[in-house]
Amino acid sequence: MRQKKPRGRALDGWLIVDKPQGLTSTDVVNRVRRWFDAQKAGHGGTLDPLATGILPIAFGAATKTVPYVMDGTKVYRFTLKMGDQRDTDDADGQTIATSEVRPSDETIRGVLPAFVGDIMQIPPIYLAIKIAGERAYDMAREGRAPVMEARPARVDRFELIGRPDADTAEFEVQSGKGVYMRSLARDIAVACGTLGHISVLRRLRVGPFLESGAILLDKLQPGEDMQPASPDFLLPVLTALADIPALALTDAEVSAFSHGQAISLVDLMGRIPLAANPDGGLARAMAGSRVIGLCRLEEGWLKPERLL
Repeated sequence: MRQKKPRGRALDGWLIVDKPQGLTSTDVVNRVRRWFDAQKAGHGGTLDPLATGILPIAFGAATKTVPYVMDGTKVYRFTLKMGDQRDTDDADGQTIATSEVRPSDETIRGVLPAFVGDIMQIPPIYLAIKIAGERAYDMAREGRAPVMEARPARVDRFELIGRPDADTAEFEVQSGKGVYMRSLARDIAVACGTLGHISVLRRLRVGPFLESGAILLDKLQPGEDMQPASPDFLLPVLTALADIPALALTDAEVSAFSHGQAISLVDLMGRIPLAANPDGGLARAMAGSRVIGLCRLEEGWLKPERLL
């Protein structure tokens, strides 16, 4: 039996979209895949419908590097609306409790250190994660509020950057994978003795992808001639790995790496980049200027993880 040929163009690369408010991440992926007439596409990290900002979209071979983008550094900016708790922890939800307390700037700054570093965080109940085989948001919508377990999260920076009025406060957060801004907003309000929710949320960075390089969705829509969007908008597949430390290998080490063999870190002394975490950190294995794969530093060895 002949295998059916995939529909669309075989495109490889990254598209960095500035997601508008009101669309889900899946909505955006479906639109750009259709506009580019692409065979395969996926996104590098979900944004809520309320949120705007950077949504990296992977085409073709770039989908293999999605996990490394999602593990990268994220930067967000959000506005906390105080005195009004919502069931979704953002402005799209319904009010479930109120408070008259409006904390001072000093109070807010005083509690921020407790939310920096390795923390435990309870995700919002309106979320796509599965609880006992069911989507949490489906359970919540049916009135069966799911029990969300606290999860480890890493917050590297959490700053109060503005206070437009007594009811609102603006923050900037730098974090790792799996940190929920809605939970941070909810919890910082409670720590300050009040209640609150996110009213504005924007993502400014995902790994190596910055706000300055994002493209407005409207610019990608085909014109009257209905020609597919130009591949010139795409970044190379390996752009996704640009902020992973690079490690130069010798010809003999490249051969060993290519055959899946681990290399002793002792043999690499003096070449291991300072930014590479020796306790499970990732590095780009380089043969000259060419990326040959990704490796992990652990237990005194450089272990191949993915050949590219």
